[in-house]
Amino acid sequence: MSSVKRAAFTSVCIALCVVLPLAFHVVGLGAAFSPLHIPALFCGLLCGPWYGFFCGTAGVAISWLTNGMPSAAQLVYMLPELAVYGTVSGLLFRRIRTGSVTADLLLSLVPAMLLGRIVGGLARLVYLQGAYSLSLWFGAYVLTALPGILLHLILIPTLYLLLKKIKVIPPRESKGS
Repeated sequence: MSSVKRAAFTSVCIALCVVLPLAFHVVGLGAAFSPLHIPALFCGLLCGPWYGFFCGTAGVAISWLTNGMPSAAQLVYMLPELAVYGTVSGLLFRRIRTGSVTADLLLSLVPAMLLGRIVGGLARLVYLQGAYSLSLWFGAYVLTALPGILLHLILIPTLYLLLKKIKVIPPRESKGS
């Protein structure tokens, strides 16, 4: 994919970082489904780690500047969390080649989501000056986020495969390429 096309997809993903939280929060589903995470993860997979990093940081910052979501307190830990999502999903998807695009997508998403949540929890720990525990992290980043995690693991591969099928994105290069 050309750098121009990657930049265009990244711009769309950043715009989605602004629009999706508004849409989900209007119907009261924002906290449960973590809509801001979708574009950052997807951008990393689609465009690569540097574009994913940029989308994760710029998307959350622009969303905060334009519509106040996330809050300033949440911004402190969501910036590094989403930066990790975009970067790690992009890095892993470039390296993993199982022979199944769906498996490659899932094997890229799961570690990216786990590492992003760990980094977000560490940022929260620093921000709260140690007044944060493993049980609070597990509740916030795993139990409460479970509907969002499941949505991301279903929606993102489905969207990627759909865009590939209708030839909006090119087929993956072979491992030796």
